[in-house]
Amino acid sequence: MFANVPTVLRPPRARVLLVLAVLLAVLAPTAPGALAAGQPDTDRHPGAGAEVVAVTQVADRQVDLSVRSTALGGRTVDVRLLTPDGWSPHDRGRRQHWPTLWLLHGCCGDYTSWTSMTDVAETESLRDVLVVMPEAGWNGWYSDWWNYGEGGDPAWETFHTKELRRLLERDWGAGTDRVVAGLSMGGQGALLYAARHPGMFKATAAYSGSAHPLLNAESVDRIMGLFAGQGNDPFRVWGDPVAQRRIWQAHDPFHLAKRLRSIPVYLSCGDGTTGPLDQPGATSALEADFNRQNHALAAELTRVGARHVTTNFYGPGTHGWAYWERELHASLPMLLGTLRSDD
Repeated sequence: MFANVPTVLRPPRARVLLVLAVLLAVLAPTAPGALAAGQPDTDRHPGAGAEVVAVTQVADRQVDLSVRSTALGGRTVDVRLLTPDGWSPHDRGRRQHWPTLWLLHGCCGDYTSWTSMTDVAETESLRDVLVVMPEAGWNGWYSDWWNYGEGGDPAWETFHTKELRRLLERDWGAGTDRVVAGLSMGGQGALLYAARHPGMFKATAAYSGSAHPLLNAESVDRIMGLFAGQGNDPFRVWGDPVAQRRIWQAHDPFHLAKRLRSIPVYLSCGDGTTGPLDQPGATSALEADFNRQNHALAAELTRVGARHVTTNFYGPGTHGWAYWERELHASLPMLLGTLRSDD
């Protein structure tokens, strides 16, 4: 889920390839109707600082929260909730604790992507869980950006794993049993959040995810090109891949494999050639790269003793929603089974 991105000018020691990718348009949501606003988040623990400033009912069981975030420099971003049967915003004081599935969008998408591009809202098996679909920026990469050592805005990881998590659990019925899944950039995010926050998620799934951006020079150059989307300085995200290699490794699922070995992990990817759900002649160099990355991560998970790894490297297939919708359904038995487990 990517757009054309510019060539990145990098230091002489590293060359940059021109990254060409396809932007998948995200359909606009249904015209909203007003709902009562939520209460500010007054949690004073470190990393808190989010408040709901508006609530909008966009469709049956779909509620959008407009959240003002300290981690994002005081900006307001949206989070879509697909609510379970029996959930009500007026019953939040009853301390509902619904099992929760976080669904993360890809690069160039937003918090509406999953409901706009898939049948997630009509999926019967999701009628008794709270599905959280947060905004993560056009190319935010589910990271607290390095910003040349200054940190600060944007801090997407802090927003999601601290501010938003606490807000949802305190005021919007989210329980502490959670699983996470995502596509492309969001696939990397799902793996990162599960690895970097042990115990937060009981299982994780990545569909065509960026699973090992440090695999080789091609992979590094490609993600640097994606970092540069919309005129962004690519070194703001994780820094230079040589000088700030430790930061890169700390955001590379391959290098975090040991932290994933105790939970169920689902990995899927095509090989970038024309598949059964593609238009004739369609190919994707991006998917081919991510396919190599996912194979490398799967091998590393096996090497470090991961016990619950499911892979579906299905061969022909490009970087597109038809495959991601299919893979969501394929992985839901594992995700929901883990979510509802007493283990």
